[in-house]
Amino acid sequence: MTSTPGIGRIAVGSFIGTAIEFYDFYIYGTATALVLNSTFFPTLAPVNATLAAFATFAVAFIGRPLGSLLFGHFGDRVGRKATLVASLLTMGLSTVAIGLLPGYATLGVAAPVLLVLLRFLQGIGLGGEWGGAALLAVENAPAGKRSWYATFPQLGPSIGFFAANGLFLGLSALLSDDAFHAWGWRIPFLASAVLVAVGLVVRLRLAETPVFAEVVRRREQSRMPLVDMLRKAPARLLLGGGTIITCYVIFYVTTTFCLSYVTTTLKMPRSEALGLLIAAIWAMALTTVLSCLAGDRFGRKPVLITGCVATGVIGLVMFPLLGAGTALSVGIAFALGLAVMGWVYGPLGAFLPELFDARYRYSASSFAYNLGGVLGGALAPTIAAALAAGSGTTAVGWYVAGSAVVSLLCVLGLPETRHVSTELPARVGA
Repeated sequence: MTSTPGIGRIAVGSFIGTAIEFYDFYIYGTATALVLNSTFFPTLAPVNATLAAFATFAVAFIGRPLGSLLFGHFGDRVGRKATLVASLLTMGLSTVAIGLLPGYATLGVAAPVLLVLLRFLQGIGLGGEWGGAALLAVENAPAGKRSWYATFPQLGPSIGFFAANGLFLGLSALLSDDAFHAWGWRIPFLASAVLVAVGLVVRLRLAETPVFAEVVRRREQSRMPLVDMLRKAPARLLLGGGTIITCYVIFYVTTTFCLSYVTTTLKMPRSEALGLLIAAIWAMALTTVLSCLAGDRFGRKPVLITGCVATGVIGLVMFPLLGAGTALSVGIAFALGLAVMGWVYGPLGAFLPELFDARYRYSASSFAYNLGGVLGGALAPTIAAALAAGSGTTAVGWYVAGSAVVSLLCVLGLPETRHVSTELPARVGA
């Protein structure tokens, strides 16, 4: 990272928001695997309660494309900075509200209904976050270093996940099971208020990106970014969304389904399972950095192609490892799943924004990213749980491998973008 103060603020600003918002998003996934089934769905049989909790997890993925269109519209019309502040507030306030929400024992059926609503609002907020953070990095990056600069927002999920599960692990160690289920699980949600305050301070000090500033100077903002992106780049929207499907599938199968599976079916202690998952997240962080560097050196597509192939192979390998049931085998399975996720995920921070024109880039890159989230992540834990219950975990491995094939085909259908300029093109308005 350059020593230029402005670039330092850009790096921190693009990283801290994604880290906080993914922290908010992930604490829900961890809570889903550990406690939300019994807190909000106590009248259901255990398996059905788990499926119901995973279904509320999926609701946010419905909100994410809507959030990408809402925040993307204003990001392309008003600016990247103001929109990033609004998305952070939306996500943070929804997360804190979940921490304050009484359970089924107090509110009855209203409790899961409100939970679904707040989870939906979480999705709206996160839907506007990633695209703006990626653009903040990419539109400020010098030529030849866009993938490297995009490392900062791409590391947000790894650090957010580490913080989320580290806090849950600490609470599991300090509290009894009764205390954890009664009130301890709420602490990570309430802690989001402090993190959001820090994020706001950083983001309010940011300047607008030079690319968008030039759009404003020329008075060439898109009046309707949604219409422009659908009219000018429909194939890239669909294929771009498809490239990230396998990232979401392998990530949420590993971190949500597998966490639930090893703590319930394999009876591994919660603290041990969380510890293994936290250790494995560093594999994702490492491969994210390495793949971003490789993306600038070799191109986005070669890195993505190798990542998709590796994900398909790992999908078939990780479940025999998981089934062995030892701490070592489970830890290796976690690490392999998250490592291939990071390798595919890293270059997408530059690749998706580079696919689209500056005038509707926020809307288009956000929508493509979150479309992949819906298709890949929304039902991944639910599908994995249903497959495991009906056909065993081998079927889950084939599900992961199938998602990798889909993403591979989408990558092959898109152009290489390493040498494409992200500046405002001369043909804008033509």
